[in-house]
Order: sequence, then C-alpha cells, then structure tokens
Amino acid sequence: MIKVGVIGATGYAGQQLVWLLNNHPQTKIEFLASQSYGGQSISTIYKNLDKFVDEICIDTNEIEKNIKNVDVLFTALPHGKSFDFVKTALSLGVKVIDLGADFRINDTDIFKKWYKTEHKFPNLNKKAVYGLPEINREKIKQSQLIANPGCYTTASILALAPLLKFNLLEEDSIIIDAKSGVSGAGRGAKTETLFAECNESIKAYAVASHRHTPEIEQELSILSGSKITLTFTPHLVPMNRGILSVCYGKLKDNISINKVIESYDSMYGKEKFIRITEKLPETRWVKNSNLCDIAFRIDERTGRIIAISAIDNLMKGAAGQAVQNLNIMFGFEETLGLQMISMVP
Repeated sequence: MIKVGVIGATGYAGQQLVWLLNNHPQTKIEFLASQSYGGQSISTIYKNLDKFVDEICIDTNEIEKNIKNVDVLFTALPHGKSFDFVKTALSLGVKVIDLGADFRINDTDIFKKWYKTEHKFPNLNKKAVYGLPEINREKIKQSQLIANPGCYTTASILALAPLLKFNLLEEDSIIIDAKSGVSGAGRGAKTETLFAECNESIKAYAVASHRHTPEIEQELSILSGSKITLTFTPHLVPMNRGILSVCYGKLKDNISINKVIESYDSMYGKEKFIRITEKLPETRWVKNSNLCDIAFRIDERTGRIIAISAIDNLMKGAAGQAVQNLNIMFGFEETLGLQMISMVP
C-alpha cells in the first residue's frame, strides 16, 4: 500500500482527492492537513465522508514531522504556499504531486510576473515535470515532483495539442473561450461566487490576465516547437462543476479534414481518459469522471477549426489527474481508482 498525505485536504480539490484516495485499492491515507479546520474530522466538514473517512485534520504546524511517514505527498494549496513543504518532502525522499501552481511554470521570472510571487526554489522548479499524462507520461514515470496542471489548462491543451504537434495550425491564430463551474473559484467565501451573485448570470473575468495563460502557452509552445502567444478568456457559469473550452485557430493551407482526424487519432487513439466524439461535448457527460471529451468542427468558409473539450474541473482538472499521475509514478494501471463514468441526470 502506498502511504499518502494531503495538505489542503478541506478545499474542493483536496476533498475530491481524499474521496478518490479512499476508494483507491493501493493507497492508505496517513494524514490530512488543513489550515482552516485543524483539529476537526474531515467528515464533520464534508458529511458525505462520514463513516468512511473520519481522520482528524492536523494543523499546518504539525505537517513537517508527519511528511516522513508517507510515500507521496499531495499539496492542494494556493500559489506560494507549497514551496517549503515540497522541499522538505523531496529532501526525505518523498514523492510530491502539487495540485497548486508553484511548479507549473518553467521560467521563474514568468511565474513572478503572473503570480506576483518570488519563486523560492528555482532549482527544485527545474526538476518538476508538468503532469499532463497524455503528453508527458514517460517523464512522469521517472519524476519525484509533479506539477499537476490547472483545470482550464488541461481542457485547452488537450483540445489543441494534436493540431500543434502535427503542425496543422497557424501558431499566431489561437483564441480560447472557456467556461467554468463555480467550484473552480475555490471554497473560500467570496461575494462574487455567492448564489445570489452568480446564479442566472454568466460573466467573463480576468480578461487578458488569467494566470493559466502562460501555462497554456508554455505547453503548446513545447508541442509546436515555436513560441505560442494566444488569447484566453475565462467565464464563470452558475453550475457546480465542469469546464467547457472552445478553442479557435486558423488551419494552415491545404490541411484536409482527414489530416485533422489522423492527428487526433494518432495522439489520443489509445488514451483511456480521452474520448474523441462526433457530438459536441457537454460537461454533464464528464461530470464526476476523469474523462475529457473532445470534438472539432472545420469552418470551410473561414478556414478555421473549432476544437471543443469538456472536463470535470475537480477531476481531470485537479484531483482525478493527480491520482492518474500517482498511478503512473508507482507503476499501477493508469485507470486504477478512476474507472467511474458520469452519473446522469
């Protein structure tokens, strides 16, 4: 059994991770930690866990002495809060899967620019592997530190990756219009995510300034072999879960529909968690699962392709992907503990 610890266990991504780890046949929860609910059982905060996961959350000042007792540490914290825990874990030979943003950006100057935070450990950052399994599976197998991707990022990169990998898209033409459920904003009390504020409404936010932008550009640039600069606009929609990412780009001259189909089949044909669909993706078909649905349409009139993806932001966009990375790191079947499909209605 793999012994695990979770820091930030009472946030939305953290509790989803706890739910998954409790159902995983090869993991044992050794400790849970919470800054807000130290000293309380997690099942008093999330009643769905009652009688299944009743561990008491330790305070953050007790974390370091407990890290040595685990094989892998999950950190699900706001940016800037994971640095010291990650350093301690790695020094003790403990693997780390960070669900936050602290190790996702390769260039620490870009990290500072977008997150307004100095990166404490640039040398550790160089050792981090971006944890998108469909792109970096072989690197993940060998890594001690995984930077688990963001939710908007996962949906957008997966939708566009084949087009850039196989050089089908004009690199300067990309626009991403993405929409997220309210859980993507976290569990903290904020006026703008109160029911009366966001229900019956949809809005764009962080226009031309969302922090997932450099993450998307970084990974797409690596795939394409050239620098990608794109436009990314996120929206908040009044639902609990889900990301729908609609990505636009100009196809290069003489690119046929068959060539596009071949690119997606080549990259994702054997993937367990990606479904290339004829029908347009909807968040309800992936809710509560680790699946990513992708479809595309070509606008013959404009020469543009529209690639659309749907994921559950707390699963493939956070905790599910973290468990997928754990499975790869420890040599388990990649789908272990993640075989659930969406429940409807």
